[in-house]
Amino acid sequence: MASGFFAILDDIATLMDDVAVTTKLATRKTAGILGDDLAVNAEKATGFLADRELPVLWAITKGSFINKLIIVPVAILLNVFFPIAIKVILVLGGCYLAYEGVEKVVEFLFHSKKPTHAVIEESHSDEGIAEKAKIKSAILTDFILSAEIVIIALGTVLEKELIIQIITVSAVAFLATIGVYGLVAIIIRMDDAGHKLVRTSGGNGFIYFIGNLLIKGLPLVIKLLSIVGTVALVLVAGGIFIHNIGYLHHILPDLPSIIRELGAGLVIGLVIVIVFKGGKSVFNKLSST
Repeated sequence: MASGFFAILDDIATLMDDVAVTTKLATRKTAGILGDDLAVNAEKATGFLADRELPVLWAITKGSFINKLIIVPVAILLNVFFPIAIKVILVLGGCYLAYEGVEKVVEFLFHSKKPTHAVIEESHSDEGIAEKAKIKSAILTDFILSAEIVIIALGTVLEKELIIQIITVSAVAFLATIGVYGLVAIIIRMDDAGHKLVRTSGGNGFIYFIGNLLIKGLPLVIKLLSIVGTVALVLVAGGIFIHNIGYLHHILPDLPSIIRELGAGLVIGLVIVIVFKGGKSVFNKLSST
């Protein structure tokens, strides 16, 4: 009886060792997409009134957890019973990311646009509508990025037992959410930390300098994250297209992968934007006549 109990403990210890190794490998494989995830979500979680930043971020974080609760079991089941569906889902998600990224570029180049925080502060009703819309957009984008993270993590353990696949992918999904949104929370509260340092510094000294640096640095960080987040959307989308569409995978193979992925994301995103905007314009004209 005792020997059977210790044998079970030994099996559990062996399993945990295997999971630790596979989780480390999967986390390393997903590091690039996690960086893109951070840039995209940090940009989406900013631009709100100061007292709404953390509640909005918490709403997005809860949505991210729900996304992963859906994605992890679905990805594992599809991989077992219908693996081709994973590629289809990834490509469709890539289309959305490419559209969103290229649309931002088009809006920046050809349309004047108010700063995000100015739009949100117009009125209480506008603020609530803009906040809900941005949360919804952030959660949808997170869903696609989370699917990419989960599938990459799953790809590192395909030859392992099912239980190791489940635990490894779940661990990576959990760590991704905590890590990404924890860092986003730190970024968006930079100015608050700066104000506290300025108040406690007595108006001079090194602490005062650091406080001012944090206050003045936040707008620059947000602007940089907005740019990086847009580029990340296009790059992630291009990477999905290059790795999952055989025809694109063999186009200009000698070019650096980042150039190919950026090009694929921009071209396909621009096509989607033109089709969507053109279709919307035609529909509006037909409905008005």
